[in-house]
Amino acid sequence: MGGVTPPAAEEEWAAATRRERLAHVLAVWFGCGHVPVAPGTAGTVGAVPLYLLLRPHGPVAILIAAVIVTAVGVWAAGIVERRLGTKDPQIVCIDEVAGVLVTWAAAPPTWAGLVVGFVVFRLFDQFKPWPARRAERLPGGQGVMADDVVAGAWGALVVLGARGLGWL
Repeated sequence: MGGVTPPAAEEEWAAATRRERLAHVLAVWFGCGHVPVAPGTAGTVGAVPLYLLLRPHGPVAILIAAVIVTAVGVWAAGIVERRLGTKDPQIVCIDEVAGVLVTWAAAPPTWAGLVVGFVVFRLFDQFKPWPARRAERLPGGQGVMADDVVAGAWGALVVLGARGLGWL
């Protein structure tokens, strides 16, 4: 289709309410979720500008943003799930934004901290250690968001461990 929107998609978008459109834009993190390959990774990359804006204000500001993004994500992801009729649609990537912010809150404010936090979060997001897999089973937007926040917490623990050992 090469960049041309199918007529059915145009009609569906036209039928969406403003609330549904806003939820969609937020859930796909301003388009990152529409990247055709690895939308979760694209969503994590899409979190970098927000992190860089928050980083000078310290880890508490980053954690507050993670909480806000999580709350907004529960709402937005729930709407997109219902609209698409799919559990945890691949295009939803606001969950990666919330999760990686949790990891980055523990990282030092350096490029190494950003990169290590990114990689560690993506690994935990893929492998879903306990209780991330269980959290995924929560209903609606809660399940979409919770597993990534848990992955972010695991990432934060690893980053804190690396910092404690002087590796980061």
